[in-house]
Amino acid sequence: MPGTLIEPYLFFNGRCEEAFNFYAKALGARIERTVRYSESPEKPPGMQPGMEAKIMHASMVVGGARVMGSDGCMGAETKFDGFSLSLASAIRGDVEKWFAALSQGGKVTMPLVKTFWSPLFGMVTDKFGVGWMVSVVHDVPK
Repeated sequence: MPGTLIEPYLFFNGRCEEAFNFYAKALGARIERTVRYSESPEKPPGMQPGMEAKIMHASMVVGGARVMGSDGCMGAETKFDGFSLSLASAIRGDVEKWFAALSQGGKVTMPLVKTFWSPLFGMVTDKFGVGWMVSVVHDVPK
């Protein structure tokens, strides 16, 4: 379907601003927009007291891909199970830099190694609990 996008939307349980700032530094992401609960023209349903300064919606661009996020309903357990974000570049140095940055405070689940599908591939869960698969590819979509 032309014009259709699938874009990840992550809920950080009160740590969205910290996470997006981390990704901006670690990945060179560009934060496009940040909207706080206090900026909403209407009180969002289920907004708890004390959330006014928290992030209702944020978006960032990593390379050519958009990732969105929110603090969501604070108090709910944050789980990023059953998926990983895939981050790829044709430039080995970018992949090594990203992997090292995402590993800070996180957990490496597979170190960067050569595989049959990539000259360099690794997996890490960052300090926010988001899983990443980082790889060198020969043909990066434009």
